[in-house]
Amino acid sequence: MKKNLAQKLIESHLHSGTLEPGSPIELKIDQTLTQDATGTMVMLEFEALGLPRIKTELSAQYVDHNLLQTDFKNADDHLFLQSACRKWGLWFSRPGNGVSHPTHMSCFGIPGKTLLGSDSHTCAAGSMGMLAIGAGGLQVALAMAGLPFALPMPKILGVELTGELPPWVSAKDVILEMLRRQTVKGCVNKIVEYHGPGLDKLTAMDRHVIANMGQELGATSSVFPADEAVRVFLRQQQREEDFVELKADDDARYDETDTIDLSTLEPLIACPSSPDKVVPVREVAGRPIYQSYIGSSANPGLRDFAIPARMVAGRHVDDNVSFDINPTSRQLLEEISRSGDLAKLLEAGARLHQTGCGGCIGMGQAPASGRISLRTVPRNFPGRSGTIEDQVYLCSPETATASALRGEITDARELDMDYPSFEEPEQLPDMRPLLQPPQEIPVEIELIKGPNIKPLPDFEKLPEVLKGPLLLKAGDNVSTDEILPAGAEILPLRSNIPAISRYAFSRVDENFYQRAMDLKGDCFVVGGENYGQGSSREHAAIAPRYLGVRCVIAKSMARIHRRNLINFGVLPLLFASADDYDKFDQDADLEIDNPVAQLAPGKPVELKNLTSGESVQLQHDLSAEEIETLQYGGLINEARQKHLSDEAE
Repeated sequence: MKKNLAQKLIESHLHSGTLEPGSPIELKIDQTLTQDATGTMVMLEFEALGLPRIKTELSAQYVDHNLLQTDFKNADDHLFLQSACRKWGLWFSRPGNGVSHPTHMSCFGIPGKTLLGSDSHTCAAGSMGMLAIGAGGLQVALAMAGLPFALPMPKILGVELTGELPPWVSAKDVILEMLRRQTVKGCVNKIVEYHGPGLDKLTAMDRHVIANMGQELGATSSVFPADEAVRVFLRQQQREEDFVELKADDDARYDETDTIDLSTLEPLIACPSSPDKVVPVREVAGRPIYQSYIGSSANPGLRDFAIPARMVAGRHVDDNVSFDINPTSRQLLEEISRSGDLAKLLEAGARLHQTGCGGCIGMGQAPASGRISLRTVPRNFPGRSGTIEDQVYLCSPETATASALRGEITDARELDMDYPSFEEPEQLPDMRPLLQPPQEIPVEIELIKGPNIKPLPDFEKLPEVLKGPLLLKAGDNVSTDEILPAGAEILPLRSNIPAISRYAFSRVDENFYQRAMDLKGDCFVVGGENYGQGSSREHAAIAPRYLGVRCVIAKSMARIHRRNLINFGVLPLLFASADDYDKFDQDADLEIDNPVAQLAPGKPVELKNLTSGESVQLQHDLSAEEIETLQYGGLINEARQKHLSDEAE
């Protein structure tokens, strides 16, 4: 049987299951990726498992999110992560080395390997023929312990690319076109596989842009073939020996198909406040802007900085625009310094920020209230920038730079200049010497824990009768940024669940924490469509669970957040009919009799509305394995009792 590339990657790592879409499978994981905003919890979870050392081929911990050191918290977390890497055998990337995804791709990406990361944009590594998946931190900790990763077998969406991108149109416009077509929930439980002759002119970093924002489609992963473009990239990174050619079989079949003629695309832009509110730039041209932001894991390549530099050479950005430059790696910063492109940017009025995620996750660079910020980042959910009343648009570096020059949203094709040329350098400095490798011979290492680092709370199993108020009723497309926000004030608390829980649902209901503390008991949350979209942050499950949320009911749920709820013993249920959503008012008293006993694959669960006297039948899509996890009260309890009891220290 002829197979597509995604099927080949899955089959070569299949621990259990079949390739039938929707059926449960388990995958062997070769590599893991963690970053500091989620990695502190991953390391606390790995510590709770009690194992002496990781069991993956390679695991790497990056410090790229919490870089503002306004007090001791972030600095303490960095020391903790460094000591954990030394203790358990991970690579450690210090602050300033760069954003995890392009840095991992440069240092460790190998075609054909599996990569599981506690950052939702881990899928970016699919750009070089890896099967790369974002997941909750606890599942990453278990992969580090050598356990397989469980998920339903995704459908494979084959997207054929034809033609060639015209001037002023780049890879960001390709993924924005996908979002225009598919929306933020159109690819849930799917892998998007790109193929076709249009790939010939897309570099490995162009593909990174597209694969990175596959997460915004809701996709499990995105996959590109490992072809000559990947070989050239690995040669540039001084790792050509790691190249393995990988591609789909000729005439391979896909569960679903689509085609994009690259030559027909035009500059696109996603309007506030969702990545799928995509329109042509020309339709919103002329709106005055406050900020233009270059960088992030969604546009991390050299060309994404060199093209803007050559656009502004000899010019100045508009006096009313903050032109923010966020280099994505130390390697990139060195190269644009060496080439003279950095000087062009600075002379034009750019503000240079340190290498890292920065304003993408609200860690500084917040825009003025109600003013337009054009960004090359992957997300524009409400308030994610750090400003509650933000107006963030997502666009290409070309659009962001053209708009910075004119002070208003501008279609770059309207500029009086030729499209700048750029050629990738044949070789770049090897970044690996800047990272700290694992110690070959394990030694006794004491974990360094500052006063903000608290143990992971213990959570009990579901009760025989789950009864409590509907403490929050939310709408559609509630993101994890709204369930548990990021930003300079909140991110430093990631290793302290009691403290960070104060911010749970604060963007939806500023009184949620106090109401939960007054209740001091079990409660329910109801959501609409696509509940929990966005970041992989498991704190958006842990903090509500800490406050007493035992069950979340929604019309539909995002893949990673749904699994995070299960991992921490929170029951995820679905309305059988969307109309049932309207039958429940906030503060209604709800009850589920013996929820664990009611759980069986395909079997409905009865929910009683004690306030109205009505009952409705709820659905779930839980596998037998996920039901078992809930019966244990969460994944840590299950792993310790079932899988790792003989290996723990």
